[in-house]
Amino acid sequence: MILFHALIKYAAKPQLYTPGTSTLWDDVHISKGMLKAHLDPDGDAATRKHAFLDKSVCWISQIAPPTRYKRLLDLGCGPGLYAERFHRAGYSVTGIDFSKRSIEYAKKQAKRNNSNIEYHYQNYLTIDYTQQFDVVTLIYCDYAALPAADRLALLEKIYKALKADGKFIFDVSTDEKRSPEGHTWYCSESGGFYSPEKHICLNSVYQYDNDDRAELRRSVVITDDSVQCYHVWEHFFTKEKLIAELKLTGFNPFEIYGSVVGEDFTDSSETICGVFTK
Repeated sequence: MILFHALIKYAAKPQLYTPGTSTLWDDVHISKGMLKAHLDPDGDAATRKHAFLDKSVCWISQIAPPTRYKRLLDLGCGPGLYAERFHRAGYSVTGIDFSKRSIEYAKKQAKRNNSNIEYHYQNYLTIDYTQQFDVVTLIYCDYAALPAADRLALLEKIYKALKADGKFIFDVSTDEKRSPEGHTWYCSESGGFYSPEKHICLNSVYQYDNDDRAELRRSVVITDDSVQCYHVWEHFFTKEKLIAELKLTGFNPFEIYGSVVGEDFTDSSETICGVFTK
């Protein structure tokens, strides 16, 4: 009966931006699976395939060469996969991420590789730099995970952190990646991504018709003695919406691409890459 009452509240579609009971990024168990996914060179669950990362850094170093744009701030750097590549390309790199496990791994790798990269375990919404960087990156659609108020607050901080003529390079999802509403479930007999114990996971996708075009991916994880709920939000952009939003902060001029390897943007592109200049 206690479990029933704990579960019944998850039967209905939650109100927009209702928080979950737990967060993914710093959970002691889940962060292990997240790090493993980051480090899988052929997977794209947490980081894109590593061959794509190589192409991405090559392209970025062409449009913002480190000989001119030396100092780079990598927001949401995870375990440092982009940061290490940026360092090898010639940038002076600072990385920020809110996963303690990922930052600890990144620091160990930097020490092992003798890479002079500065890492911070920090929520990037709290950064406070003033004209210190030539380039700021936010890659793998992290920007699109934030609601409008947080995005605008972050844009102001990024704009402030950039030097004159500095570039903000990031990507977001388009409607091509929007999912239909639905529900699935599975039972993990010997533990899995969400828990080391036997558990049932109830997954749901909800769409919201607000101006910000929000999508919620919710996972309710049930073990013998607990019920945890994880919420991951997403938002979807058109080229026109993205440009209008960035201009609110003062970014201009800009370039639009279909991905962070410089592909052309088309109506069927699943992502939009923006290169906006201060």
